[in-house]
Parts: sequence; structure tokens; C-alpha cells
Amino acid sequence: MTSLSVETLAADAVEPITSAGNAQLGIAVLAGIAVIVLLITKFKMHAFLALTVGSLALGSFAGAAPAKTIASFTAGLGSTVAGVGVLIALGAILGKLLADSGGADQIVDTILARTSGRAMPWAMVLIASIIGLPLFFEVGIVLMIPVVLLVAKRGNYSLMRIGIPALAGLSVMHGLIPPHPGPLVAIDALNANLGVTLALGMLVAIPTVIIAGPVFSRYAARWVDIKAPEKMIPQRPSEDLDRRPSFGATLATILLPVVLMLVKALVDIVVDNPEHGVQRITDVIGSPLIALLAAVIVGMFTLGRAAGFTKGRLSTTVEKSLAPIAGVLLIVGAGGGFKQTLIDAGVGRMILDFSENWSIPALLLGWLIAVAIRLATGSATVATISAAGLVAPLAADLSTSHAALLVLAVGAGSLFFSHVNDAGFWLVKEYFGMDVGQTVKTWSVMETIISVVSLAFILLLSLIL
Repeated sequence: MTSLSVETLAADAVEPITSAGNAQLGIAVLAGIAVIVLLITKFKMHAFLALTVGSLALGSFAGAAPAKTIASFTAGLGSTVAGVGVLIALGAILGKLLADSGGADQIVDTILARTSGRAMPWAMVLIASIIGLPLFFEVGIVLMIPVVLLVAKRGNYSLMRIGIPALAGLSVMHGLIPPHPGPLVAIDALNANLGVTLALGMLVAIPTVIIAGPVFSRYAARWVDIKAPEKMIPQRPSEDLDRRPSFGATLATILLPVVLMLVKALVDIVVDNPEHGVQRITDVIGSPLIALLAAVIVGMFTLGRAAGFTKGRLSTTVEKSLAPIAGVLLIVGAGGGFKQTLIDAGVGRMILDFSENWSIPALLLGWLIAVAIRLATGSATVATISAAGLVAPLAADLSTSHAALLVLAVGAGSLFFSHVNDAGFWLVKEYFGMDVGQTVKTWSVMETIISVVSLAFILLLSLIL
């Protein structure tokens, strides 16, 4: 297909691709989601392919012409990757630098050296939250679980007392805080302000992670009292390094993009004049692209060169960081294509009509839709992307703060009750040496607590703001 024909089809997709009524559209949505779920769970198809097939099925069930469905899907995929793809790549590079340089170990060792006894669960949730800021959830788990197992063994702790706080820290960052892919895509879909979303997300994340982490871990340790499995305790990373970055330099590098984005949000609120010189500067340095790029460039010196990396080793580290995210980029892009197909089919208008009849607040509706898709597909990212597309029309009339809260509500719903169709469920089960029932009583319940508690704080903030 030529670029001209793609552009033409994409332009056509701006118009509704079907004239189906709400009943047919509702059936089409359920059928499309069912196809995705069936392909992922029953046939073990990769989420990228499942989302692609599901989008085509959605268009077919809605009575849309195949060409227009394809145009909607490709337009959504392209715009999503264009908006989020570079950020995902930069986040992956920063995460790889953090892991390979020993910077993550330096943070862990420094905090643990000053912590013991009852404070250990709080230290673990702090470590996981800091490390989870720039890392994908799966990368964070792989990085944190060896630390969790070592600490549990060294201190003779119940594995759940140490593990649940760490998992809670990673999960909350993944679901609520940009620059993680789900929140970034939701921000883009709902036209929310990234800085405001980040600031409100931190307000929601802190009490949520405390309740779902250190507090809940007391009960999880009673329900499932197990020790760290010997066979799963691996070698510590970065032991081959002669030196490691300092704690201060590592922490500053990780927090740099967050600080830059928060400064932009603060200036936008205080100055509130796009033509003002200070705001024009912060609009540039606080944009996600520049903030993450700055952290990566700074990290090459504060992490890579501080660990003794040569120029060649730095180049190799960057190269290796990009290969594993190909699947993530494709899934996120296909999720954006599915979202655009939903919008162009008129599903957004259907949801808007239903929400008016149900009198359900937009924040609660966004959460419920994300919960439904999360339970069905097992993917927090797919749930966030799809739910954001469905409730996008509701965000048009919302204030800046409430649009940001809608992003957070969707993110909170996407974390609800991880179970057997979620890769994270099996990752936690295997690493911690639990059976399915034990994993449900600990990991799945923790995810549900995060979802419900964060929604409660989001609704509370909506009343205040």
C-alpha cells in the first residue's frame, strides 16, 4: 500500500466508519474484546496479533467497511507509537543503564544498610517505588525480586512481609505514574496535562502504596507464610564491576525527569502565560521527550562512566536495551489502533449516551470499564489504552485537574485483580515458589487493594478540586 493511499484512508477514518445503532455497537465491542481474550488466553496468541485481529473483528461486527476499519486501526497505531514510542525507548535505555551500572544495587545496599527489623517492609516499598519510576513493570520485577529474596533470606523474614511491599511499589508506579506506557497513552487519548497528572498521581500513589504494601503485607504473611525458595535466589547483578555509581548520583538521575516534569506543571499553574519566557523554557525542558532524553544523557555519565563503562560498553548497553521493547511497542501501538477503531465506530458516543442514562460519574465509569477489560484480557496496558479510548468523549468537558483524575481512574481500574490471564501473575508465582491459590491470596488481592484504594483517593480529590 502506498503512503498516499494510507493517508487517504486515514483521513476517511475521521468520519464515522459505520452507521450501526447502539445495540449493534455494544455487541460489536463485546465481540471484539471476546476475540482478543480468546486469542490471548485459549490460543496463546501474542497480544499484538490478538489486538490486530480483534480490531478487525470489531469493525466487521459493527458493519464497517474493511478498508475503513484498516484505516482506523493503522491511524491509531501510528499516532500512538509516534506519541509514546520514543518515550518507551528512552525509559528502556535509562532502566538498562540503571541495572547494568550497578546503580540499582547501590540504592538497595545503601537503604538496607541503614534499615532493619520492622522498618524493612517500608524500606522495600521505598526502594521499589524509586526504582519503579523509570522502569517497566516487568523489568522492575526482574530487578527487585532477587533483592527481595536475598533480604528475606538474610533477615529471616517471611517472604510476603518483604515481597508484597516491593510488588506494591512497582505496581502503583506502573499503573498511575507517567512515564509508564499505560498512563502516557491515557494522557494522550484524554488530552490531559502530563505534569498535573504526574502531580496528582503522586498524591494518590503515596497513601495507596502504604496501604497495599507494608500494611497489607502483615495479613499476607499470615495467610501465606513461606520462606524464600533457595533455587530462585540468583546471583546479584553487577558483581563483575570494579566500581559503582554513588547513591546520590543514581537517585538524582532517576528523579531528574520527574523533577523536570513537575517544574513544568508548577510553572504552568503559577505563571499561566504561554508567551512568558520562563514558561516557554519549562515547556521545553519539562516535556516528556526532553526530560527523559536529559536523564539518559546525564545517566551515561553519572551511571555508565561512573561504573567504568567505555564508549563501546555504553553503546552496547543502549543497543541491548532497545531489543526487548519491540514487543511492548507493538502491543501499545496495536492497543492504540484498537482504541481508534472503537472511537471511529462511534463507541465513544454510545458510552456517552449510556453514561447519561446511568448517571454514573465519569471517573467511576472510566474505572469500571478498565476493570472489565483488565479482568477479560489480563493486561493493564491494554485495559488502560482501551478504556481511555472509550471514555475519551467524557474528557472533552472536564477541567484540567479532572481530566488528569480520569487518567488516574482508568489506570487504577487497569490494576484490578490480576489472575491467570496476566503474565505478571505467573511471574510472581514462579519467583516466589507459590501455588495458584497462594498467589491469588497475596498478589491478586494486593492488586485489587491498589485499584480500589486509589479509586477512593481519586474520588476524594475530585471533591476537593
